[in-house]
Amino acid sequence: MADVVLTKDLILDTAETVFRKFGLAKTNISDIARAIGVSHAALYKYFDGKAALRQAVVERWMHGVFDSLNIVLVDELPAEQKLYRWLSSLRDFKRERARKDPELFAMYTALVAETEGVLIAHTENLLDQLALIIQEGIASGEFTCTDAREAANTVFIATTRFHHAAHSSEWEAPNSDSQFEAICQILFNGLSKKT
Repeated sequence: MADVVLTKDLILDTAETVFRKFGLAKTNISDIARAIGVSHAALYKYFDGKAALRQAVVERWMHGVFDSLNIVLVDELPAEQKLYRWLSSLRDFKRERARKDPELFAMYTALVAETEGVLIAHTENLLDQLALIIQEGIASGEFTCTDAREAANTVFIATTRFHHAAHSSEWEAPNSDSQFEAICQILFNGLSKKT
């Protein structure tokens, strides 16, 4: 691989593979560099060290959810339908990742837990999107709440069981779909409750 063109994406792809093969604790920068066919010093041009590399791997993986969520944001739908589609998309993305490759999902769950600040930034981005949808509902008169951000926090917390990795063992339960529908209905009723 002497002719390899080193890019951030190549490093991140390789890091993911090496982390998966050897585990998070046992993998170091040299292992990743060796898998690419470059010196470990070459990786330091892109990342300050293992922690920075791990953070970049996690951020890239977590950012994947926004592909489907951003599509929902631009849909011309009533706010309640848009909110339902957004929550469903978030839930489906996480479930699909866990179903498709449970080992990789577990690795990322561990990485997220160990990577300072990444989960906070990710959650803030999700809350921003939720607040935007709720604000649209307030503006159209569909929702009667007055604080979109507070409502977004409430919706996010109320649906945590359906999208947080800590609950992934519950996602395939026979009643998971009906519980998700019930929670959504309660939330929609609360958002549109006449005072």
